[in-house]
Amino acid sequence: MIRTFVDADLRTAVAAAVRAPSLHNSQPWRFRLRDGAIEVRVDSSRPVPSTGPGIAADWAVNIACGAATFNMRLALAVRGTPARVRLRPYPEEPDVIASLTPGTPRPAAPAEQILFAVIPRRHSNRLPFWPDPVTGHSRWRLTEAAQAEGAWLELVTGTAAVEALGQLAHSANRTLSRDPQYRADIARWTRQEQAPDGVPAFAGGPIAEPQDLLPQRPFGELPRAPGRDFEPEPLLGVLGTPGDTVFDQITAGQALQRVLLTGTEAGLAASMLSQPIEVPTVREQLRQAIRRAGSPQMVLRIGFGQPGWPTPRRDVDDVIDAP
Repeated sequence: MIRTFVDADLRTAVAAAVRAPSLHNSQPWRFRLRDGAIEVRVDSSRPVPSTGPGIAADWAVNIACGAATFNMRLALAVRGTPARVRLRPYPEEPDVIASLTPGTPRPAAPAEQILFAVIPRRHSNRLPFWPDPVTGHSRWRLTEAAQAEGAWLELVTGTAAVEALGQLAHSANRTLSRDPQYRADIARWTRQEQAPDGVPAFAGGPIAEPQDLLPQRPFGELPRAPGRDFEPEPLLGVLGTPGDTVFDQITAGQALQRVLLTGTEAGLAASMLSQPIEVPTVREQLRQAIRRAGSPQMVLRIGFGQPGWPTPRRDVDDVIDAP
């Protein structure tokens, strides 16, 4: 008997998928049942946030849809039917990012149950982190999470290394900020009123100051005392993949979400800095600085902090297509 997913499986999986991160909370995904499989698709009707010159716009979409795919895998496993995943299954349909078909039924593994349970708690925290260091065990768990998905996570430690990465991030941010399209996109995705997407101004973090170690997207409106440091020395991580194909980027999205959920379960907060990835020259400088083969796909800021605010999501019914 051929196993197939049904509408109840789809809705459960999509409810988890929409909690995935995306650039500027743009949520560039749609989902549908097709011949008993669940498809993750690009929502071509939505505007794609601009990235730096030389970086394909698909990069941000592939990362986001990969993260959504990982959440779906967890949801389906917890329902008792883990999915077999094919990335870009139809060469003639590039908008289909992944197809999930039923695997052999089995009880969910404890790790799957734990990560699925923290999906609602995971969100980007743009507030300053406390100075408490991340333990060695938690660092090991984060790197293992990336490796489990076929990616790597290089943790950047030491004052000099962290400052060097901060300088690269500021260089990329200055390049992006000179682009009128980039500035327009930030304004487009900043939400002053309630909306199902974008970044609410209250969740955007404090207003940036010149002395900050790391750049902030100008979403925030929270003031702070002039001259006050944002935070002294956060733990930074660079997530990467062996290459930079479409498949690598989707893989990076799945690894990113596994890392973020692993950190959430460990009581850690995180936010993402993609500016160094969005500017090709800076991306290459970053790769050389961390001395890793392959392609950096995301920079993470990790630490302990006060709870932030989850950003809104579109309703499940708004992102499901008819078969």
